[in-house]
Amino acid sequence: MIVAHLLDMDGVLVRGGQPIAGSIDYVAGLVCNGKPFQIFTNNSRFTPEDHAERLRAVGFLVQPEHIYTSALATARFVELQKPGSSAYVIGDNGLVEALRHAGCRITQFAPDFVVLGDTTSYHYEQIAAGAELVAKGAWFLATNPDATGPTERGFHPACGAVAALIEKATGRQPYFVGKPNPFMMRSALDRLGVSAADTIMVGDRMDTDVVAGVRIR
Repeated sequence: MIVAHLLDMDGVLVRGGQPIAGSIDYVAGLVCNGKPFQIFTNNSRFTPEDHAERLRAVGFLVQPEHIYTSALATARFVELQKPGSSAYVIGDNGLVEALRHAGCRITQFAPDFVVLGDTTSYHYEQIAAGAELVAKGAWFLATNPDATGPTERGFHPACGAVAALIEKATGRQPYFVGKPNPFMMRSALDRLGVSAADTIMVGDRMDTDVVAGVRIR
């Protein structure tokens, strides 16, 4: 029996910021019938509040608690690994807020973690500083392995591509927390209080969504 739904955002609900045919009615049906669901995204740039507002603007009946991002999963991972830790962050507000809410102190001085996320304005100085801290022993985390991200102009290098740059410079591999890592899905299931056997996962990418669904069995 299907109890809960995990729904990918980009490519399943929206494409280029516009709803995909039938997706608004699908989500509305879940809301009206009281079905538990989480909208999944590897995009760590925005907070759940921001993501929910963007979806509501095009017709989806969603609230921030319906959104689960790779930033939230990464913050949960950091909290479990070392409560009250510190991190140097390369990314946008969604990642910084998630980490702070999980009790992680943001600093550039001897952090426990270097955490890399998505942003459309990567600065070389930040990347270089993060690489130096990783080389000195900070644990290297990245929100997701996606090499590119969509923009109005086409695409731009994303978290996975920048992670490869730091890895090449330091010889230290990042630990990717977002899809297809099953940790992200397990965290969302825990949030809903349901098991994988009672959940349907709807995604559009073989390398992230489908792989994550297979691994969570």
